Amino acid sequence: MTSSLGTLESVRGGGSVRPVPALHGYDTGLLLLRLVLGLTMAAHGAQKLFGWFGGPGLDGTGQFFTMSGYPSGRAMAVVAGVSEALGGLGLVVGLLTPLAAAAVVGTMINALAVKWGGGFFAPKGVEYELLLAAGAAALALTGPGRYAVDRILPGLRAHRLAYGVAALLLAAVMAGGVLLVRT
Repeated sequence: MTSSLGTLESVRGGGSVRPVPALHGYDTGLLLLRLVLGLTMAAHGAQKLFGWFGGPGLDGTGQFFTMSGYPSGRAMAVVAGVSEALGGLGLVVGLLTPLAAAAVVGTMINALAVKWGGGFFAPKGVEYELLLAAGAAALALTGPGRYAVDRILPGLRAHRLAYGVAALLLAAVMAGGVLLVRT
């Protein structure tokens, strides 16, 4: 039996019927989140790597990293740009989603550390970076949904919470390691 909410399922004990939501709504919501977050991050990576979309390119981004206390600013610019670009594109197509999300989270942890003293709200605040990190973390934990490349890969068809938790731990450890070399 179906309804506008999805499939109706019998509940044991009382013979009553309760609506079970259709998963297409969840999957469509996850796709929307992946597209917006992933394209945003890929564009930020392209700004850093290539100077696209009005970005500073590697030289300008490297100077910013140096001024922010990171050693070898240009190398850090490459790491950040590649993490954002590939992590973002991975989210867009839903490929290795927990790791793609971890790349975004790790980069945003560093962005949060750099901007932390500016308060919460823009223009110097951290709300934007925090929102990007939280969205990526949510995708790492929930998985990409059914409309993703991961769904056709044998080892990733069924997303497991453990994959997301492990990826977020990896992001935290890697971001912490990078922050330790910052002066």
